[in-house]
Amino acid sequence: MSKLQLKNICKSYGANPVVDDLSLDLQQGELVTLLGPSGCGKTTTLRMIAGFIDLGAGSISMAGKEISTAGRTVPPEHRGMSMIFQSYAIWPNMTVAENVGFGLKVRGTPADEAKRRIAEMLDVVQLGALAHRYPAELSGGQQQRVALARAMVVRPEVLLLDEPLSNLDANLREEMAGEIRRLHDEFRFTTVYVTHDQSEAMTISDRIAVFNLGKLEQIDTPWNLYNRPRTQFVAGFIGRTNLVTAQVNNGLLTLAGLSGTLRPDQAVTGGASDVRVSIRPQSLYLGNEGSAREGAVAMGEVSVLSRTYLGEHWDYVVSPVGGGDSLRVHAPPASVLEVGQQSPLFIDPRGVAVVS
Repeated sequence: MSKLQLKNICKSYGANPVVDDLSLDLQQGELVTLLGPSGCGKTTTLRMIAGFIDLGAGSISMAGKEISTAGRTVPPEHRGMSMIFQSYAIWPNMTVAENVGFGLKVRGTPADEAKRRIAEMLDVVQLGALAHRYPAELSGGQQQRVALARAMVVRPEVLLLDEPLSNLDANLREEMAGEIRRLHDEFRFTTVYVTHDQSEAMTISDRIAVFNLGKLEQIDTPWNLYNRPRTQFVAGFIGRTNLVTAQVNNGLLTLAGLSGTLRPDQAVTGGASDVRVSIRPQSLYLGNEGSAREGAVAMGEVSVLSRTYLGEHWDYVVSPVGGGDSLRVHAPPASVLEVGQQSPLFIDPRGVAVVS
C-alpha cells in the first residue's frame, strides 16, 4: 500500500512553473531521494509535502487520506511528519537531551516515557555520553546526529530531509550518509530526502527521482539509473558518461570511425537510423586489457588525445582513427599510454544504453 502519493502536483511563481505535473508513489518504509541541480523543483516539492507551500494543482495523500489540494492544505503540525533542515535548526540554549526531547514535550509525552525514549535514541545515534552538552560544544557531524535524533524520536509517519549534509566536509558527509542509511534500515521510516549530490543519493536511496526544470525525468533504483538511464539528462547527471551518436541497424549499434558493432542488453528497434547512446567510461578498454574482458567487443583503433592520472585510474580521452566522437576511458594505473599513441578499443555492451 502507498504511504505517500503525489498526484499531478504543480506549482508556479508567476508565469514560471517550478514543479510541473509531478506524480510520485512512495511505499511504506521506502527511502526516496529527490535529486537534481539547483532550481529543478526538488526543495519546492519537499515543502509542498511538508505543508509549508500550497499546491497550484494536483493532490498529496498519506495512507490514502488527502492532505493537500489546490484549495486545501492540512497544516504541517497536523501531518505526522518530521523535517530536518539544511541548517539543522537545533536550539543553542538547550542541551543535546533537551533538543532531542523537544518534540515529545510539545506532544505532551509523559516524563518517564520521554526520558526513556530520549536515552534510547541518543544511544542509537551514538550521543549518549554527550546528552548534557550544548550545541556549541559539538562538531558539525554531532549536531547533525542531534537533528536526526530529534526528528526520529517522535516516530513520524514520514521523515523529510532537505539537503542535511551540505554543510559538512566531504569525508564527514560520506560518513553521515552511511549513518542515515543505517538509521533508516533500523527504523524503516518512510523518508523523502533532497540533495543535489549524486554519490550521496546513490549511497542512501531505495529509489532516486531525478528532476530537471520542474519535471520528473526518471525514478528508479540507483543501479537502473546508472546502467539503464532513459534520457540524456539522466545519463549525464548520474556519474560520468560518454553521450555519442550511433547508427542502429537490425538491433546492432555502430559508432562513427569504428568498425565493430555492438548489441546492447536492451532491445533496439527500427531500421537504419541514428540514436544517442550513453557509454560509461569504465565499460571501455584499451589494448590487451580489453581482449581479456569477458563480453567486451573489439571496436577498432583509437588514438589518445589526452590523459590524466587520478591515482585509482587513468582518465584517457581517445578518438577513433577513422574520425567520430571522442570517448572518455577509465583505465587501471598499469595501463600507461602516451598522448598520440594508438590502441585497440573494446566496449562492454552491458555499459551501453540507448537514451532519448
